[in-house]
Amino acid sequence: MIRVALYLILVGLIAYGVTLLADRPGDVVIVWQGWRIETSLMVLAAVIVAAMAVLALAWNLLGALLRSPFMLRTLLHKRRGVRAYEAISRGLIAVGAGDLIAARKHTAEVKRIAPAEPLALLLSAQSAQLAGDREAADHAFRTMASRADTKALGLHGLFIEARRRDDHVSARAFAEEAARVSPALGWAGKAVLEFRCAIGDWSGALALLEDHKGTLDKESYRRQRAVMLTARALAIEENDRDNAKAFALEAAKLAPSLVPAAALAGRMLAEGGELRKATRILNKAWQANPHPELASVFSDLRFGDAARDRLKRIEALAKKVPGHIEGALALARAAIDAQEFAKARAVLASYLAVPTKRIALLMAELERAERNDEGRAREWIARALNAAPDPTWTADGHVSHRWLPASPSGRLDAYEWRIPLTGVAGPGPVIEPETTAVAEPIADEAEARAESAPPPQSQPEASSTALDPVILGPGRRGARPAAAKPDAAIPLIRAPDDPGPESVEEGEPRTEPQTAAWRKMFE
Repeated sequence: MIRVALYLILVGLIAYGVTLLADRPGDVVIVWQGWRIETSLMVLAAVIVAAMAVLALAWNLLGALLRSPFMLRTLLHKRRGVRAYEAISRGLIAVGAGDLIAARKHTAEVKRIAPAEPLALLLSAQSAQLAGDREAADHAFRTMASRADTKALGLHGLFIEARRRDDHVSARAFAEEAARVSPALGWAGKAVLEFRCAIGDWSGALALLEDHKGTLDKESYRRQRAVMLTARALAIEENDRDNAKAFALEAAKLAPSLVPAAALAGRMLAEGGELRKATRILNKAWQANPHPELASVFSDLRFGDAARDRLKRIEALAKKVPGHIEGALALARAAIDAQEFAKARAVLASYLAVPTKRIALLMAELERAERNDEGRAREWIARALNAAPDPTWTADGHVSHRWLPASPSGRLDAYEWRIPLTGVAGPGPVIEPETTAVAEPIADEAEARAESAPPPQSQPEASSTALDPVILGPGRRGARPAAAKPDAAIPLIRAPDDPGPESVEEGEPRTEPQTAAWRKMFE
């Protein structure tokens, strides 16, 4: 609206000026070099305006003539850019579709038209990856990493290539450089965090987490910090108990449901005589995640208590999660220690139809402690060999007897308390556990007896060929068959690039049953 008003005012002023000149005509005389020119003021003004228009037109024509080479070059450059863009688009589509021939064709065209374009380098790298040419892909990514505009992309590609060839040193170097150049890169921060967690550099991992605090939501940040603080507390527990206690308390405050943090904080508070605070932390974690480690720490809150006192505490704890198997197992354990055998038997009665390994071992201990019935104890131990597995710490296809802050690959907070898969694919890396002597006498005797004694008549014949893995709960060691290896961590799934057992071609007769073929893998 303002522009329209200004335009109208300007037009009015021009019209007023023209009218003023027309109403007041005058004569203009120009004498120059013997020439005498007489005319009116209006004619002179018209001549001046016409001359200015002719000069402006001539100037524009001259400028266009002078700029024509540059304009021609710009036009050709734009046409080349359009052709390069089309070739890059088609090449990337071909790479995504897996068309290697088309990808190579468009890559060659882009290299000829616009070899220095950032997307041209990306297309070259991805075409090389599609063709399996790791050397060419590495060269393309290094070229991108040397340029400021594609540095982050090049480092990401080099990181992926290093991971593919299992060069963890180079992968970590690329991730560290990418995180330093661009702290907002999520993949770089996550990779560096995983590397630091894998080597146990918890102070460095905590510092990195603080640097990337803004990229995480509140709950993820609190959980990850709690896991790192718990890991750091466990690492320095023996040498620096004061700082370990502070770290454990902060971890329990950040993530009250984190079992290892609550167990460690509760145990250290109990050692310092802060029983009420320890009870509050343990109760909160128990109600969120009932776990045998929490029950063990809660049972031993007061050093030197009688077994019946511990039983009363466990009874109160089990009532907080009615019907949960961990409460029943903790109560049965405490009842056996207090020689309340009838109570222990009543608690376990509802789980005896399909017992797990821990329940079977508790029943064996109960038969031996209450009735001194060695036959029934041996029967329960034999049932434990092929009983359903109990929950354990599981991550990335491995199980561990104790909680670990990171998986073998470095993934933070990967271990979950759950029932693992029952199929064992093959040997894997061993994670040494922290042994606890809770049911060791029973387990050791069970191993010796299982090796020498045949299974009881009540067991089905199929149980002798079962290949269930040996999965142990925390703080327990179950009986194992003689052929099983006492690995602390058992891989549960085969790696994606592992072909597994040799396949039999169709039409060829099998020389042995499938069960026997799998058995040979473990011998």
